[in-house]
Amino acid sequence: MFQNIGFTEILLVAVVCLLLFGPNKLPELGRAFGRTLSEFKKGARDMMSEHDQADKKAAEVKSAAAAPEEVPAPASLTQAAPAPAASSERAVSDNPRRLPD
Repeated sequence: MFQNIGFTEILLVAVVCLLLFGPNKLPELGRAFGRTLSEFKKGARDMMSEHDQADKKAAEVKSAAAAPEEVPAPASLTQAAPAPAASSERAVSDNPRRLPD
């Protein structure tokens, strides 16, 4: 929007403001504009932080609801399986694609 404004245009606007408001009123207008701009920035920052906090809270609720509670495993699954009986014969597989050991 203001990409093509040059030095002469800015100087022209400053001269018009000086003629309209006078040299005594311009500093007051500048301060008021600065305060307005800073309040706007502060409000925008507050809105963004509130939005970020709401997003974080929603993500926490979503992850807490999606994560199942940890249930301890039954003792039969945590115990070691019994060792196979030692035999001198090798087990023969019925699978023809399996390579011999």
